[in-house]
Amino acid sequence: MSAPNLPHPPVLTAQRAGVVGCQHCGKVSPAQTTICPRCGGTIVLPTTATLQKVWAWLFAGLVMYVPANVLPMLVTSTINGTQANTILGGVVELALHGDIGVALIVFVASIVIPVAKFVAIAYLALAVGTKRRAGGHRHLVLYEVVEFIGRWSMIDVFVVAILSALVQLGFVASIHPGPAAVSFALSVAFTMLSAQSFDPRLIWRGPEDREPQ
Repeated sequence: MSAPNLPHPPVLTAQRAGVVGCQHCGKVSPAQTTICPRCGGTIVLPTTATLQKVWAWLFAGLVMYVPANVLPMLVTSTINGTQANTILGGVVELALHGDIGVALIVFVASIVIPVAKFVAIAYLALAVGTKRRAGGHRHLVLYEVVEFIGRWSMIDVFVVAILSALVQLGFVASIHPGPAAVSFALSVAFTMLSAQSFDPRLIWRGPEDREPQ
């Protein structure tokens, strides 16, 4: 005779235990504490109201990502004329010249990773902002991945900056950053601010722990 399927006990979270962690130094204190006794920082309870900043920065990053892909990223001037390449155009040109590896790196860093970050942050914000929560640990891993890869999204800007500094041969050849470089840098910065505005403590709060919507 099989044992009945008993409901799993809820995960013991800080809020259920009546404690709160300092966001600055990590010290755990009673839930009523407002000033951290260790570092003196202000202790703020996790609330879904902070998601407004997440969505605001994410929307700003999306807005800047459009001109970053439409406008030229790199402007090359030679004796034969001037050529402007967008991000995707540069990937195609690298591939046509046989630099498949470099083209793949630029495509992943400039197209795949930024789009994946937009989707991941939006998914996390939607997941913790609703009454349903599916797998806190899985969401935490996703959040840590987004935080880790955020700094590597600037590879296009780094390449443009290096080329602009090295290739300055007067009228023979010169490379200058296009207007998309600024838009791309702002898009990455806004996305990183969106990820940093996300409070990972919300991941572990079940429906019964959250404030009324």
